[in-house]
Amino acid sequence: MKQKKIIVCDAIHEKGFAILRAEKDIEVIDAVRLPKDELLKIIGESDVAITRSSTDVDEKFLNAATNLKAIVRAGVGVDNVDQDGCSRRGIIAMNVPTANTIAAVELTMAHLLGCARSFTNANNHLKIDRVWNREKWYGVELCAKRLGVIGFGNIGSRVAIRAKAFGMEVVAYDPYISASKVTDLGMTYTENFNDILSCDFITIHTPKNKETINIISHDEIAKMKDGVRLINCARGGLYNEDALVEGIKSGKIAFAGIDVFSKEPATNHPLLDLEHICVTPHLGANTLESQEKIAIQAAENAISAARGISYPNALNLPIKAEDIPAFVEPYLELVQKMGFLAAQLNRSAIKSIKLELEGEIGGYAKSLLTFGIVGSLKEANENKINYVNAEFVAKEKNIESKFEVAASSSGYKNKVTLVLTTEKDVVSISGTVFGEDEQRIVGINGFKFDFKPKGKMIIFKNNDVPGVIAHIATILAKEGINIADFRLGRGAHQFAMAVILVDTDIDKKIIAELTKLESCVWVEYAVL
Repeated sequence: MKQKKIIVCDAIHEKGFAILRAEKDIEVIDAVRLPKDELLKIIGESDVAITRSSTDVDEKFLNAATNLKAIVRAGVGVDNVDQDGCSRRGIIAMNVPTANTIAAVELTMAHLLGCARSFTNANNHLKIDRVWNREKWYGVELCAKRLGVIGFGNIGSRVAIRAKAFGMEVVAYDPYISASKVTDLGMTYTENFNDILSCDFITIHTPKNKETINIISHDEIAKMKDGVRLINCARGGLYNEDALVEGIKSGKIAFAGIDVFSKEPATNHPLLDLEHICVTPHLGANTLESQEKIAIQAAENAISAARGISYPNALNLPIKAEDIPAFVEPYLELVQKMGFLAAQLNRSAIKSIKLELEGEIGGYAKSLLTFGIVGSLKEANENKINYVNAEFVAKEKNIESKFEVAASSSGYKNKVTLVLTTEKDVVSISGTVFGEDEQRIVGINGFKFDFKPKGKMIIFKNNDVPGVIAHIATILAKEGINIADFRLGRGAHQFAMAVILVDTDIDKKIIAELTKLESCVWVEYAVL
């Protein structure tokens, strides 16, 4: 198998490099210290690029990246990625939106407390100016104050939970979520933005787009109560910075905590000249833990993209992001993985791809089917299949694709089943998502399981007789193969099925040895 090339353009934690280098089918190009003009000379060789804020994925970059299939922005912000340019060239642009969640949440809490008690000013007054003046630094308590949260996603919701623990009354504004996500936490949901403007503290946690740039400006600040305190640890430009300067100077804004600026680095910004503000140099993701998580997720996502298995957190899909609720997103990736797994278990010409859906997820069947087609056809079509042409490729090959939505009868809130029919056999794989994004395979051909769709796995169907597990373990141990996990499903008609997750690649010789076992009905090796 030809190696896929992943180029790392900007510095990431060494754990990320270790994950990339451990894969035999991946060639890693370390371009971290390469000047950007030199990077453009070699980027054309790569299948996937991992970037951060130091590399602009602009027209010059994209013109040079002639072989690129995907870009992973190792972090949340994608301001430096030309998503439209990527789409025109068929390049999937992805980010890593959740790895720095806790880091950003905790920094927001630091700024929230800083706005209440002026810690940074008091520290500088004593430590630098050597002045002991307790009377100058009276603050306010968080307890019983109203906190307005703009954007109630991964970060905003966690900030709200922590603020509630301080005794704050939380009011949330987010037109893209269900009100119950807020009210179930004992907080207030509002559709009226003026309710946010009347709060004692306001913090913002939205992406930067046409709707949110300058969402807080001169008019909004004028409506706020005197002595309001504002925090922005999200993206620069969500608060109009000229309006912030005016508001702080006039005393309308008692204090502000700002981690992000419209133009960075912001070493000469007028906000830095003001006393009633705490500023930090874009530290939202700057914890040792988050940098490690970002690198690990970026590496894993790049590997999945290079292999065409899935494109986690893809930003430029032919599906409008605003049309897809957050709970649906992990199902898109899950269904694609299920299709890819099904194709590996049933290697033959595909006749039909059917998606069966239970629960609320059924309302997004068409989008999910597209992802299922991409996953199912990837094995045979290499890089010729994508989200845009999936249905056309299926029709061209006379492959029937359809979906069926039914009432929930399995006990799962939401469940998806992909049925792949080939000239050889039929394979059915079921999956669901627990919590916010915990993907699980819960069934294969009627056998019940519960395992993550990730890693190297042997799928072994056998007659349900004693000694099978021992025989399998003996063969793998003889070949030096470590078993990471062993899941067993038992079915009717005296058959059983095992999903054996292993740490290293399995070659045809080992599969042949397992096939020779008297109990074996069939065995396949798959990688997700």
